[in-house]
Amino acid sequence: MGTLVTANAKAGVIISEYVEGSSYNKAIELYNNSNNAISLDDYQLKFYFNGNTSASTTVSLSGTIASQQTFVIANNRADAAILNVADLTNGSSWFNGDDAIELVNSSGLVDSIGQVGTDPGSYWGDSTAKTQNMTLLRKPTSSADTNSGDAYDVATQWDTLAQDDFSDLGQYAGGSDPVGEIGACGDSKTFIHQIQGNGLVSPLDGQGVVIEAVVTADFSASGQLNSYFVQETATEQDTDSATSEGLMVWLGSGAYNLSVGDRVRIAGTVDEYYDKTQLTNITDLINCGASPVPAPTVIQLPLTSENDLEAKEGMLVEFQQSLKVTENYNLGRYGELVLATERLFQPTQLHRPGIDAQQLADANALSTIVLDDYSTAQNPETVIYPTGDLSFYNTVRTGDTVTNLVGVIDYGFGVYRLQPTQQPSFSSTNTRTTAPQLAGTGNLRVASFNVLNYFNGDGQGGGFPTARGADTFAEFQRQRDKIINAIIAMDADIIGIMEVENDGFDSDSAIQDLVNGLNTLAPANEQYAFSQPAASQVGTDAIAVGIIYRSSSVTEEGTAVTTNAYPFDDKNRQPLVQTFKHSESGEIITVAVNHFKSKGSCPSDGSANEDQGDFQGCWNERRTEASTYLASWLATNPTGVSTSNIMILGDLNAYAKEDPVHELEQNGYVNLTQPTDYSYVFKGWSGSLDHALATGDLANKLVDVTEWHINADEPRILDYNVEYKTPAQIQNYYSTDAYRSSDHDPIIAEFNFEAAQSHSEVMALDGLWGLPFFPRVYSVGLPDEVNNLEVNLNGGWGNADLFLYNSNSNKPLCRSNKHGNQEQCVMTNPKSGTWYIVVKPRWFYVGVELSANIVK
Repeated sequence: MGTLVTANAKAGVIISEYVEGSSYNKAIELYNNSNNAISLDDYQLKFYFNGNTSASTTVSLSGTIASQQTFVIANNRADAAILNVADLTNGSSWFNGDDAIELVNSSGLVDSIGQVGTDPGSYWGDSTAKTQNMTLLRKPTSSADTNSGDAYDVATQWDTLAQDDFSDLGQYAGGSDPVGEIGACGDSKTFIHQIQGNGLVSPLDGQGVVIEAVVTADFSASGQLNSYFVQETATEQDTDSATSEGLMVWLGSGAYNLSVGDRVRIAGTVDEYYDKTQLTNITDLINCGASPVPAPTVIQLPLTSENDLEAKEGMLVEFQQSLKVTENYNLGRYGELVLATERLFQPTQLHRPGIDAQQLADANALSTIVLDDYSTAQNPETVIYPTGDLSFYNTVRTGDTVTNLVGVIDYGFGVYRLQPTQQPSFSSTNTRTTAPQLAGTGNLRVASFNVLNYFNGDGQGGGFPTARGADTFAEFQRQRDKIINAIIAMDADIIGIMEVENDGFDSDSAIQDLVNGLNTLAPANEQYAFSQPAASQVGTDAIAVGIIYRSSSVTEEGTAVTTNAYPFDDKNRQPLVQTFKHSESGEIITVAVNHFKSKGSCPSDGSANEDQGDFQGCWNERRTEASTYLASWLATNPTGVSTSNIMILGDLNAYAKEDPVHELEQNGYVNLTQPTDYSYVFKGWSGSLDHALATGDLANKLVDVTEWHINADEPRILDYNVEYKTPAQIQNYYSTDAYRSSDHDPIIAEFNFEAAQSHSEVMALDGLWGLPFFPRVYSVGLPDEVNNLEVNLNGGWGNADLFLYNSNSNKPLCRSNKHGNQEQCVMTNPKSGTWYIVVKPRWFYVGVELSANIVK
């Protein structure tokens, strides 16, 4: 932008730039177009909100503005790019696009924006030039507006930059006008490698330059990056591998009809925009004709240094290797994918916290590149990846393969990006399956599933939006269909669920709604039920854990229980524990379902619950304490039923090698999955937050286990939500099937419980006898999981009484008080350990037989 002094402009202070950006990104730039320094101590900025005629905020200025220099006033919570050039900051309420502004001094009104006393609705101007969500640059031909009450025409006063473009703010203070004329094609110029330098920041930042190079990428179309990328030819490049030969040219409000292969000469200003070196504030451009496009530079992942891509910033490159999608979280929101050499894992998924975990994190950082869609648009109407555009049935899953990667290296939002110049090729190497892939030779399946805020409103179709989950009943129906279809496909007999609405167990409750839906689809002889503890709810959090089971496969034994003892009184959600009897085999299994504290909402109290920087995140101590307590509590058989078949399920919010899982393993539990299994993808790294751990006896019965990858590998845009989607996307991005029903993958474990067996142990044969006052005592040892202990006394003569005790009882647990010697005692689900059989004569008995039948 050139000088603001024109034939129509009065020398003095004028508003030269207006920034109305996102959030707190608000600023006003003043320019002194006189030949003398001017004190600002007498000046004020006044903001008039919503058509008011009285100023709502007044900012008193101070300091001096030098001749031909700027002075920037900014909101004190603006981005660093604004604050770095601000001369004065203020924390009062700032303007929006529909608010008028006056610059005044003791002589009166100096300049203004908008129309005081008028509320324009959202802004003055139109979509091409407006006072909302834009940066405005004063036209060199415009004068100060000293009538703040007349109609306001933005386009005649201002040139425009995009929202949150601060590239020109304060530029005149550094004397950054392009030096000299653009000259002719072939004249002397500034080389791009001189602009890029061999560091992270351009040594020419803020300076005017003239470059001449070849267009390698054209992203100037509407909705794209509003830029070209240019690069030096091979003969113009230097020999320093640390300096890039490419550069992004940001067009601002300019429009140039260029094509890839055009050699162009451009006058503009070097700008280090959020750590990206670019050329902006273009004042002149000459098309010098067609030229061969420089050959792409080959890049190989993993990189050798974090600076490898900085040395290629702006250049045309090619990845000749096949890369894997390691994250697709922002595919629908920003049109981007994260690619890597292979699936990348969380450091503490594969290693205990320490040096090995740190080395894996460092290696991961050198192994990725973001594949972008050469657009800054959010929620694009068309997501261009994969080939043929994204839909529910044409998706990109984590683990899929991408080849044919050619484009320019860009930088934005803290990461390096490939903006492709030709369509990449996608291969579905991580395909969906219609059901979990298990051996199928077991006879009991136990699953864990985080159902991601399953809230059913008031249970009658109303009550939306709820605290979490679906915003409307229609959204809930979409969510419900997916969750139910996922559970049906698992074909599990016991399912531990997390993140179900904690609204009790009545007919309108979320868990009852889920069971109702399952029973609508399940065969009549395979209906589902849920376990209910004595408490009306499982804890006090908005979400809770639950247990659903197939009543044809298992029956509840004992009492479902929970605990609010520390560390389950806060942070960690209360567990739910229930024991089941397997109908086919008669074996007993206790299942404990859990949802430990997440890694978010970190404390700053100096405790061990702060993030220790070891990749375990915050609240690690609280989660570990939960594991310690849980193992100890389960050892007491809290359901009232003794068994060595105990399973701990749920979202422990800890990866496989972190302390909470390690603590359970130290207490004898076996992690049924492998370290390279995963149930969650976070920031491009895979790992298991969800776990299935079993006692040794139960682990020995394991046939197969899988984490069914229906969620973690899918783009989040394919879920049930309708926000930020066009009507076509609401339809095309959705299906009722299991995929992207949640954000965690379920775990399904398959066990083989042997069919019921029994044996009889004869305690004494014919000839057993007894006289008054001479009882006989026999003992029998019972293993775990005995269904019945049956003791019989038969035959002979006389009259005997039969009693049963166990090692913990002082009184008989059974007495067969019959006439004669036909005595029987039967104990169902007896505790393991030593049992005592006592035979007492009423007067005498002789020739009887005693036997104990142990049924498993």
